[in-house]
Amino acid sequence: MSEDQPSVLCDIDRRGVATVTLNRPHVNNAYNGDMVQQLLDGTRALAANDDVRVIVLKGNGKHFQAGADLAWLNDVRTGTPEENLAVSVRTTDAVRELDQCMKPTVALVQGACFGGGTGILAACDVVIASDDAIFSIAEVRWGLHAGPIIPQLAAAIGPRQVRRYAITAERFDAATAEKLGLVHTVCARDALDETGARIVDSILMNGPGAVSETKRILFETSDLYIGDDLAARLAEGHSQQRQTDEAAEGLLSFAEKRNAAWYRS
Repeated sequence: MSEDQPSVLCDIDRRGVATVTLNRPHVNNAYNGDMVQQLLDGTRALAANDDVRVIVLKGNGKHFQAGADLAWLNDVRTGTPEENLAVSVRTTDAVRELDQCMKPTVALVQGACFGGGTGILAACDVVIASDDAIFSIAEVRWGLHAGPIIPQLAAAIGPRQVRRYAITAERFDAATAEKLGLVHTVCARDALDETGARIVDSILMNGPGAVSETKRILFETSDLYIGDDLAARLAEGHSQQRQTDEAAEGLLSFAEKRNAAWYRS
């Protein structure tokens, strides 16, 4: 697939269901700068569109989203501190905008969902996964950290579980993701769209204003909003970690298909 294709596709049907598709299947939908910007801009546009009732997120191809494009990250980290901060601000805001969008959001997950992909799920209202899906909060494996998505993950699965999975970078299956609360429903892969359609139809039966107001009340009463000051601190720490020697070694170990130098078996 050509990089000239949009990294994120969007289609709005006559019911007001917006289907947002991550569209870099040749790299398992790993995100780069274009995908982050398109997701950020698209979420803002859909949130402001009165004709949109529901937002459905999908991944094109075998996998939902394989985290960051590490080759792209390696290029980013060699830029200036200001350039790195700008990337982290957009990354933080993309997940924050999705999380705080007052339209109902449904994610359909197949295959791999790593790193930032888990943050997308934590930012959605309903998550349905195929039984062959696999998950990992993987950033620390490469000398990075998941700062921009940790608040959403903590809200979704609880700090205790984040302490395990964001520190170990373990992979876990769909049944475990459901038990943790990252996923609401697990189904066969060939039933993913049908299962999602039933959830969407259930949402469409409800008053759109009442749904948005329910989300707003939940965010206000549960302290789920991420303010600008916290978002700025998360982005700054994220960008700074990317430019450490540790991150350089982690990304190089990935490129060279070896264990990082800090690992002693």
